[in-house]
Amino acid sequence: MNFHTRKWIKPEDLNPNGTLFGGRLLEWIDEEAALYAIIQLENPKTVTKYMSEINFASSARKGDIIEIGLEPIKYGTTSLTLKCEVRNKMTYDTIITIDTIIMVALGEDGKPKPHGKTQIEYQKDRMAK
Repeated sequence: MNFHTRKWIKPEDLNPNGTLFGGRLLEWIDEEAALYAIIQLENPKTVTKYMSEINFASSARKGDIIEIGLEPIKYGTTSLTLKCEVRNKMTYDTIITIDTIIMVALGEDGKPKPHGKTQIEYQKDRMAK
C-alpha cells in the first residue's frame, strides 16, 4: 500500500472526546481517493460511488501525524476500486481500514463513462509515451 498524504491533527479536527473526529477523517479519505482516481483514470469528473464498512481500530490526538494509504484493487469498465488504510505515524497504530472504495469516471452527461485503464500508470510511464 502506498501512503500518499500526511495530515497533522489540529484542535479543529477533534471531537468532544479530544480525539480525531471520524467525519473529518472520512472527508480526508474521500478527497484522497478522488484525487488518486482522477489521476489514474485521467478524468476530473470522477466521483465516489461506494464505501464499504468502515472499521475504526484506534484514534489520533492533537499533534499526532497520520498517513492515508490507498491501494488499487480492481479496474472496472468505468470504475476503480481502492482499499484504504490510515495509520498514526506517532504510535504506528492502524486508525481505520476500508476494504472497498469504488470511484466512477463520468462523462459530460454525468453518466458512467468507460476509461480504458487496466493497471496503475505512473507519471514517468505517461511521459515516455
